[in-house]
Amino acid sequence: MGTADKIRTLRELAEIVRQRRARGQRVVFTNGCFDLLHRGHTRLLQQARELGDFLIVGLNSDASVQRVKGPFRPVLSQEERAEVLSALTAVDYVVIFEEADPGLAILTLQPDVLVKGADWAKEEVVGRETVEGRGGRVVTIPLVEGSSTTGIIRRILSSAERSE
Repeated sequence: MGTADKIRTLRELAEIVRQRRARGQRVVFTNGCFDLLHRGHTRLLQQARELGDFLIVGLNSDASVQRVKGPFRPVLSQEERAEVLSALTAVDYVVIFEEADPGLAILTLQPDVLVKGADWAKEEVVGRETVEGRGGRVVTIPLVEGSSTTGIIRRILSSAERSE
């Protein structure tokens, strides 16, 4: 499957999930901005993929990232971020969502496993009730020390200021 084949609409993914679940496969879902992909992201995605048969990544749209992170984000467009994510072997599908959170995507796809970074308390994970209500589980993955997009941006800006 090529990278373009991995980027799907919510409607397309709902049908894919239905077909794969009918074959007994377990759906894993995680989400985020994934702006300036780093090893914290790749480790989370690899570990998430190991929790089921296929991994769907919900990607905040550009407008959604701006609402969550502020007017100067994202650094990379949703198209770039989706393409980079879809090039990773751990990622089976990417869906871009416009909302501030992935609640609608989770409600539509009904994943068996919902994965977030350990900076989220399980009780605060959007979609927890949906997933646990159908017998699924929420898993938090430990963060990688020193790996954050905000930290990378700060280092770039600091380096640029020192070089002037």
